[in-house]
Amino acid sequence: MCPGLGWIDGDTAVRDNDYVSSHNSPDHALDLRVLPALGWRALARAHRERLDRLVGPYLERRAAGTTHPVIDFLFTYYGNKPSQLRRWHPGFGIGMADAHDYAGARGYHRVGDAVFTADPAYLAKRRDTIEFVARLLNATAARPAQLSCFGLHEWAMVYRTDEVRHQQVPLRLGHAGTDAVVESMSLRCTHFDAFRFFTPEAVGRNSEPLTRADQLLREQPGCLHANMDLYKWGFKLAPLISSDLLLDCFELACTARELDMRASPYDLRDLGYEPVRIETPPGRAEYVRAQAAISESAEVLRDRLRLACTELSAALERAAA
Repeated sequence: MCPGLGWIDGDTAVRDNDYVSSHNSPDHALDLRVLPALGWRALARAHRERLDRLVGPYLERRAAGTTHPVIDFLFTYYGNKPSQLRRWHPGFGIGMADAHDYAGARGYHRVGDAVFTADPAYLAKRRDTIEFVARLLNATAARPAQLSCFGLHEWAMVYRTDEVRHQQVPLRLGHAGTDAVVESMSLRCTHFDAFRFFTPEAVGRNSEPLTRADQLLREQPGCLHANMDLYKWGFKLAPLISSDLLLDCFELACTARELDMRASPYDLRDLGYEPVRIETPPGRAEYVRAQAAISESAEVLRDRLRLACTELSAALERAAA
């Protein structure tokens, strides 16, 4: 809780950092803590301001009808709209006083006259998702980080083909040079959702075949896309987790995406992205350093998501008792 924002118990304001458990309601799986209107609105405003700093340029380009090969991916691939990210959520077990804007919002219900909170019925509906996300995150966290792929997945997606994913951006080494890099190095991709975009000629070059069915057996914490996907899993848990955690995951995804494309075969210098030249020993060393830093940040976020899943599962068990 942020200092000075306080909680309320029913209709009674609580000063400063006093902790109050309120709304001991049989239709809610937790003792509900309630933020006063001034408190949650301040948090929501800070959330929107932080998001605007991250996505403002994207929204400006979209309004102008232009695209961006690096940033747009975070919305086109994951399919989440900035407007969905913009709405602040306190997470399950925390209510908001006088939050009439949340009437009818997905996953919410009203407790009493004017307190809105994440709905226990929605929590129950998301049980399978919570359990899957927990299994995947736990399996990923249990493995050592592999830092030897050097971001070659993007190169494998354009290997021996004239069709590239970003038609408006040239290949830095041309088609022949790009193919030569793929052929000179080993493909060690462990992430199915990158592997499935490999060209047919690149699929057989990977160290092992990947399928959706064995995702839980292959995902590992050094993978740039597995760490980017923390944003995806966080979004699937919304509004049951806090928007602070979700936006932390989104911000890491932005950082990972930038490295992803700087190490790609595309020449993005006109857009301000200096290449990480993974075709050279210094470039590979640079990539590994950046990949390791992202992996360390992702470890913290993965643990926070795992804890959130544990707490949500515990709430489900209490509701069923």
